Amino acid sequence: MKYISTRGQAPALNFEEVLLTGLAPDGGLYVPESLPTFSQQDIASWAGLSYTDLAFKIVQPFVDDCIPADDLKAIIDDTYVDFRHPSVAPLVQLDKNEWVLELFQGPTLAFKDFALQMLGRLLDYVLERRHQKVVIMGATSGDTGSAAIQGCKRCSNIDIFILHPHQRVSDVQRRQMTTVLADNIHNIAVKGNFDDCQSMVKASFNDKSFLPEDRQLVAVNSINWARIMAQIVYYFYASLSLGGPLRPVAFSVPTGNFGDIYAGYLASKMGLPIDQLVVATNTNDILHRCISNNDFAKHALAHTLSPSMDIVISSNFERLLFDCYDRDGAAINDLMTRFQTEDVALTDAAFANVRSLFDSYKVDDEQTVKTIADVYDTTEYLLDPHSAIGVEAARKVRRRDDIPMITLATAHPAKFPEAVMKAGYPHEPELPHHMATLFDDEERCTVLDNELSSVQQFVVDNITA
Repeated sequence: MKYISTRGQAPALNFEEVLLTGLAPDGGLYVPESLPTFSQQDIASWAGLSYTDLAFKIVQPFVDDCIPADDLKAIIDDTYVDFRHPSVAPLVQLDKNEWVLELFQGPTLAFKDFALQMLGRLLDYVLERRHQKVVIMGATSGDTGSAAIQGCKRCSNIDIFILHPHQRVSDVQRRQMTTVLADNIHNIAVKGNFDDCQSMVKASFNDKSFLPEDRQLVAVNSINWARIMAQIVYYFYASLSLGGPLRPVAFSVPTGNFGDIYAGYLASKMGLPIDQLVVATNTNDILHRCISNNDFAKHALAHTLSPSMDIVISSNFERLLFDCYDRDGAAINDLMTRFQTEDVALTDAAFANVRSLFDSYKVDDEQTVKTIADVYDTTEYLLDPHSAIGVEAARKVRRRDDIPMITLATAHPAKFPEAVMKAGYPHEPELPHHMATLFDDEERCTVLDNELSSVQQFVVDNITA
């Protein structure tokens, strides 16, 4: 399988090459040249498979012959060994035909464990084989950083530098990153917001000259194709658990950078019967505005009770737009270049394509808290604020009551006690046993000004692998 850039001016890569590449040289994002597709008979035959066996079926075509099948299966089996629930991604019923898919059973209590535990192991395997050392730079609004650190901390061939917005992630999210004291782990708190962090990472990938010549820069945020690939699996798993593919299902996804719901779109394109995909946003609603009325203008960042979604520029949306513009790289390059400096709109044809694929809804903090309270009062099930946004959006724009609606529960409520207690929960939700000492552990973090040169110099000065 080959991977091509959304902007059409970069060479095609195989899986191993795209795993080690962040942004394409032309500034685009890599996507498969063509998707593997599965028949309804294929999908039906997977009913009853374990999560890891199903993951191998879906992931292997993307990896192709870059990793031998037996080695890939061992990597996938090892990826989910530290997940707390034996089913890896359990479903919990809230109401008639209404479900949440618990994607917070991994070691850092967030959906990003599904992809980043696999990514770390893939990198470990490939770098050992290539006798190569790399530098990872990532930006996080809270969850990506801790999941990336947990996934990559054991790899002696990697130095990992994670940027997060100073004092703008929850205490649990911060400590999950800063209490990992391995020599190759470096946490940077940037005096800015998430988009500032993400812009620095993108700028570093666009010009890597600040690094020593013997170091390659690797991405772990959702621009890395392997993360999207791993997330496709749980859409198939949830569908098969509820009678798919013999009946369609619908998904509502709390969305910041668009990677998670883009994986659902790919699952649909690969043959999974999905009736509806709901883009659920908080007040930072560029995706909702674009999908609902073709308003693709950047607005000032708002800080909310759902900080992992406090994002102005949703990087992975470009991957979807590439398809909606009939894979015209020149058109995407023009659109995204203009987007940096001016308000833009999609063409009528592209907007019609987006509208045919997605519904969307915006949920503010007040409604988020109300939804947490209402669901707990009704079911005694406690949602985190991001998952609550998904549930509320699903209820507002659901097309059909006879089709199962599955909201992706993206984080454990203990990661966001402020929102949960605002909803009337009487105390901070308890952390799972494996995190019992989190607030007693030593932290290590460096606070830096919002300056690219300062961050890049810190990276250079702290390479140890």
